[in-house]
Amino acid sequence: MAKVVPLFSGSKGNSYFVGSSGEGVLIDAGRSAKQLDEALDFCGINPRSIGAVFVTHEHVDHCSALRVFAKKHGLKIYASAGTLTAMAEKGYISPENDCEVISDAVDIGNMRVIRCDTPHDARESCCFQVVTADDRRAAIATDLGVMTDSVRDLIRTSDFAVVESNHDIDMLRNGGYPYNVKQRILSDKGHLSNTACASELADFIRCGVFRLMLGHISENNNRPELAVNTSVSALKQIGMKRDLDFTISDVPAECSGKSILF
Repeated sequence: MAKVVPLFSGSKGNSYFVGSSGEGVLIDAGRSAKQLDEALDFCGINPRSIGAVFVTHEHVDHCSALRVFAKKHGLKIYASAGTLTAMAEKGYISPENDCEVISDAVDIGNMRVIRCDTPHDARESCCFQVVTADDRRAAIATDLGVMTDSVRDLIRTSDFAVVESNHDIDMLRNGGYPYNVKQRILSDKGHLSNTACASELADFIRCGVFRLMLGHISENNNRPELAVNTSVSALKQIGMKRDLDFTISDVPAECSGKSILF
C-alpha cells in the first residue's frame, strides 16, 4: 500500500518518504544526516529501501544532510541542473556524491518520479509527484510564491498532496522579520500564504484529491491550527465538509512517526 511519511517540515528542515513498505524515495534531506537516520528508524523505514533522494532546491532547509546522508547510504541524488550546480557551489554535495539531472521524469525501481518547475527564489526549483507501483500518486508542492498552472495540473492528477500554507499575511506583515525578508516571502518567488493555499484546494478536491496536508508552515508567522482552519473555512463556505468530502491536516515540523496511506 502506498504511503507518505513526513519526516520534517518547515524552516528548520524538510524531508518526506514516499513509497511503500518495500521501496520508496526521499523528497529533500533538510536536517542533519543523524537526524534523518533517527527519524527513519523511528518510523520503521530501512534506509536500504530508499531508491534515491530528490531535491527541490538548494536552500539549506531542503538539502543540509545531503552530502553525508547520500554518501553513507549509497544513494543517487536527483535534482534540476540549476539546483545541482548551486548545491555544489554551496558545498551541500561533493564530487563523491552520485548525482543526476532530472529533466522530466525518472523511474526508480517500480516507481516513477515526475518533476514540475516551481516559482521560488532559488536557481531552478521544482516539486515532485511520485507514482507508486500500484499507480497511486502523491505530490509534494511547497516553496512556491504563486500556484502555477503546471503545479496545479500535477496536483490535480494526484491521490494525495502536500500543499504549502506557509504564513498568515497579517502575522507576517506585523511580525519581526526585516522588511526585505517580508517582501521576499510575499513575492511571486516566495511562499504561499494560508489564503492563497486555501483558494486552490476546492479545485483539487473536485479533481479527486481527497487527502490533503498543509506543509512548510512558518513557526514565526503562522500556526498549524490557523493554517488548517483557514482552508477548512474556505471549503466550508462552498459546501465542502471536512472528513466527508476531504481530509486535511498540517505536516508536523518534527517527525511524528505517522504514515499517511493513500
